[in-house]
Amino acid sequence: MSFALGPALLFCPADRPERYAKAAERADAVILDLEDAVAPERKTAARGALIDAHVDPVRTVVRVNPIGTPDFDADMATLSQTDFRLIMVAKAESAKRIARIDPRFEVIALCETARGVVSAEKIAGVAGVVALMWGAEDLVASLGGTSSRGAKGRYRDVARAARSRVLLAAGAEGISAIDAVHLDIGDEKGLRREAQDAVASGFAASACIHPDQVAIIRDAYRPDAATLAWARAVLEAAGSEGGVFRFQGRMVDEPVLRHARATLARA
Repeated sequence: MSFALGPALLFCPADRPERYAKAAERADAVILDLEDAVAPERKTAARGALIDAHVDPVRTVVRVNPIGTPDFDADMATLSQTDFRLIMVAKAESAKRIARIDPRFEVIALCETARGVVSAEKIAGVAGVVALMWGAEDLVASLGGTSSRGAKGRYRDVARAARSRVLLAAGAEGISAIDAVHLDIGDEKGLRREAQDAVASGFAASACIHPDQVAIIRDAYRPDAATLAWARAVLEAAGSEGGVFRFQGRMVDEPVLRHARATLARA
């Protein structure tokens, strides 16, 4: 299947099954996390909770541990006993290793290390990979850094470069890109700014870590009334024009019409 889960994807620790249903209800899709959100001693219990879970597998992603670890093998053995078939591979770095994943599963590759980001183009071309996501904090940690953001809360240059590279790699292969989480839950202004930039840049969705962030992301991805009216009007005008034409003081060509179509699709 192609990636079309909606703009707001909410992480939920896999060892907290009492939160599964509420997370799924609040967001467009839930990401049940077997990796960083679960302490090592709780991972076995988390896998058991997945086997007993009663959430819609079509609207559920399971983040598994990095390929090559015993936890990844255990995660995949568990998932083979469930109906969950969309996985997010943490710290994805090798296209060859991802290509060896059981073809029953579709993959969101999380490029969150230096090696993963520079391999994004190859990873995006692997059959079964339906989306790429990037992560800022693990990326900076892999470089020996201490923070992905500056004093004003905006991404440092290296994080912006990684974000752009993952988006371009996904776009080049015709698959979706997912923007990273905004860790400062109280920074609604910053989250709104980043989500608006994400949709304007071409991301298909943004991940989040708290239910209160869902509405902000949805609002950012939803076109406002004026933008919708413009998109409908320019496409209607294109029906009676040939080639490049002028509309509301602006020259319109095929790329502009594609922007308008994308706007209507988001609506």
